[in-house]
Amino acid sequence: MSNTKIVSPKKDMIFMAILSVVVLTMPIWLQPFGAAYPDLMQKFMIFGIFAIGYNILFGLTGYLSFGHAAFLGVGSYTAVWSFKLLSMNVIPAMIFGTVLSGLFALAIGFVSLRRSGIYFSILTLAFAQMSYNLAYSVLTPITNGETGLQLAQSDPRILDHMSGIVADGSLPTPNLFGIEGIGYSGFYICAALMLISFFIYLRIFRSPFGLKLRAIKSNQNRMGYTGFSTRPYLMTAFVISGMYAGLAGSLLAVTDPLAGAERMQWTASGEVVLITILGGVGTLIGPLLGAGIIKYFENIFSAFNDDVLLNAFSFLPDWLAHPVASVVGLFVGEGWHLTLGLVFMLIVIFLPGGIMEGITRLTRLVTKRDKAEPKSEAHETKEKEQTSAGEV
Repeated sequence: MSNTKIVSPKKDMIFMAILSVVVLTMPIWLQPFGAAYPDLMQKFMIFGIFAIGYNILFGLTGYLSFGHAAFLGVGSYTAVWSFKLLSMNVIPAMIFGTVLSGLFALAIGFVSLRRSGIYFSILTLAFAQMSYNLAYSVLTPITNGETGLQLAQSDPRILDHMSGIVADGSLPTPNLFGIEGIGYSGFYICAALMLISFFIYLRIFRSPFGLKLRAIKSNQNRMGYTGFSTRPYLMTAFVISGMYAGLAGSLLAVTDPLAGAERMQWTASGEVVLITILGGVGTLIGPLLGAGIIKYFENIFSAFNDDVLLNAFSFLPDWLAHPVASVVGLFVGEGWHLTLGLVFMLIVIFLPGGIMEGITRLTRLVTKRDKAEPKSEAHETKEKEQTSAGEV
């Protein structure tokens, strides 16, 4: 705890200003990377929210959850039901999705947080799989089973009808007081919410509450021996993390008003774990970097198919092009997760602290070189002076 650096609020506000500029200008500087289209940038923002919320639990307390996909799915289902029953305005959908996910996290956390370590992880995984099976085959009147919950022209939308908003022949689009939730306007809605979420996350990170969470991660038993009850803090962190996941799920429904059980699968929980570890567990900006990198490479590698690979290797003889394309095809397209697994393995082995650790190492290396150069020049000057004095 004594090693914790105190950062002034002024520096945090400067950091938030820089982050805001970087995020809001993404359609410009992502152009050279071929990633400046709205759907992909919305994924950057949504999974960034998911990751920073997960980092509050995993990064600050060390509690590894494999069940956060359940909260993502609850947020999506709640948002779609809000679109069907109340209004196509995204505000009620996000509020209900976030709150209901928080209540669901409270129920799961009440049971799961009675254990720690691997037992906690297994309990959260069990609850996530139970939620997936309930959504897929048991609660079909609510979730519409494997087909997924979708909008219909006959949905009541009570608040919209009370406001005199009547849809035309096509299905209505989620909006924020008339601003559509798709395209570039949808990206800026997601970006604004991500920045607000990140500011709250930053305040938690710097607060005494955040320090207590890091103390729990450092040595929970020692805190217990001093008479400090850690359970309320763990429960609060778990619920806040679940609410972030619910907000991300609601935004997924805003960009695509369809909620399916696949959003509650264990693979979605595993993905946010990979995102957080790749970026840097317990770091401030790492989860955002992890979300952006994984979603960017998912977009690139998943787009490759057999025809694209054969065209890429057309310069080779036919007897060689097909085998090479077949081997490379194992790592791209539907098999791009194999590439992700290899990258993740390399990161864990060589950079356990994730990308942020690599950036820190590189910064230190450059800083040491900059400091070493003036010293060496001064040393050479001193030697020359001593030599001249000796000659005299």
